[in-house]
Amino acid sequence: MRGDLWISWEIPAAQPGLAGRMERFMGPGKSRSESVVETLGILGCAVLLAAGLWTSGATRDWSTAQLVVVALIGLDLIGGVPTNATNAAKRWYHRADPGARRARLLFVSAHLIHLAAMGLGVLSGDLMWTLANAVLLLGGAVVVEFVPVHLKRPVAMALLMTAVLVNLFWLPVPAALAWFAPLFFLKLLVSHLVPEAPLERRRDA
Repeated sequence: MRGDLWISWEIPAAQPGLAGRMERFMGPGKSRSESVVETLGILGCAVLLAAGLWTSGATRDWSTAQLVVVALIGLDLIGGVPTNATNAAKRWYHRADPGARRARLLFVSAHLIHLAAMGLGVLSGDLMWTLANAVLLLGGAVVVEFVPVHLKRPVAMALLMTAVLVNLFWLPVPAALAWFAPLFFLKLLVSHLVPEAPLERRRDA
């Protein structure tokens, strides 16, 4: 504890039913202030992404299916970066439970679907892009998971920079999709996998 700041790993009970399952996916006990920041960040960045895609002219060259894929993946990444950074998500995914590591790695592995949809669907069957990013993702996730806890944050940042630079120079995509790699690896290697102490003020809303 430091002044009026404190760390609490206690996970609040989730609601019953579907609402509870959603809470356990994103992290039970999210505060109102976290929800406000998350919502404003998602809405603001979604508007910026939509405006950028529209002004780039790339949307005119994509099929309806490709537009849907890009929109869904964009929203997922924009939403996932702040959501996985909340105290609620940190408490849940980094809880003292033998199954927590498996849950984290399964969450990361599920995003191979994003790579397949983007590489094989939007990028017209770019198998090299898909496989290379899959290796960067899974290899990076294993490294972050198994390095000592005091090295996880800097290692994850180094792996994020590695993935972004590899994508910029050796796995190029159209300029309208340049946001994908930074947001994708930020969400998974940093926001999701790095444990952070759920630090709060005692009167946090």
